[in-house]
Amino acid sequence: MTIAITGATGNIGGAVARALAADGVPFRMVVRDASRAPELPGTEVRTATFADAEASRAALEGVDVLLMVSGAEAQDRLQQHRTFVGAAATAGVRHVVYTSFSGAAADATFTLGRDHWATEEAIRATGMAHTFLRDNFYLDFVEDLVGEDGVIRGPAGDGAMAAVARADVARVATAVLADPSAHLDRTYELTGPVAITLEQAAATVSAERGRAVSYHRETLDEAYASRAQWDPEPWQADAWVSTYTAIAEGALARVSGDVERVTGRAPMTLQDVLRAG
Repeated sequence: MTIAITGATGNIGGAVARALAADGVPFRMVVRDASRAPELPGTEVRTATFADAEASRAALEGVDVLLMVSGAEAQDRLQQHRTFVGAAATAGVRHVVYTSFSGAAADATFTLGRDHWATEEAIRATGMAHTFLRDNFYLDFVEDLVGEDGVIRGPAGDGAMAAVARADVARVATAVLADPSAHLDRTYELTGPVAITLEQAAATVSAERGRAVSYHRETLDEAYASRAQWDPEPWQADAWVSTYTAIAEGALARVSGDVERVTGRAPMTLQDVLRAG
């Protein structure tokens, strides 16, 4: 069985690559820049971007199982994904493991969740087997939400999110790649052990970092206005703001036991992630 992974220069793909190498599992890394690929035993490196169909097809020739870590946020990310999925099918890939989103749906409130849904649909349409890892928001990102003034601002109301650690997503992906036949055509909802509000998240960051952090409930108008300083394109502003409105509506509050079911290990809490960072 030949395994290929994308995203090896990033957080989740990189953690999977290191875990596979540590276990002595040979695999291929498909990266945009070969000079940035980690040097790991038992690996080979191929260069391709999601948007380059021919390079992607060549990079995936002979691959049986592919870990497709979703691409960087971009206005044309869905088209990039569709191109890469088509190249994988043409190359003869039999099974795609894709990092999706917990709220993936055609009408997801979190706007980028719609792209994940469409990518899932593209994978299904090829006839390739799939395993979808529907990640909740990342616990690792919580501290990045804190502004320089120590305030998390957003229109999340009193909603909660069952955010998951990137390390747990990587552990699930590694377990799936170790025995892909056990996870054929399965969809896993990857969450942390509890759902937390942004007020609770702020309190945890305060306690762990020893500084005052609070949460301010913005209105929608306030949210767009406070982010205008970065002059985002409209799609990016919508993505940023809908991160919070998806939390507000409760779409991300359900806690799943899938991390522990797949890995045999309880998922990390925000406190665990902050202490590990």
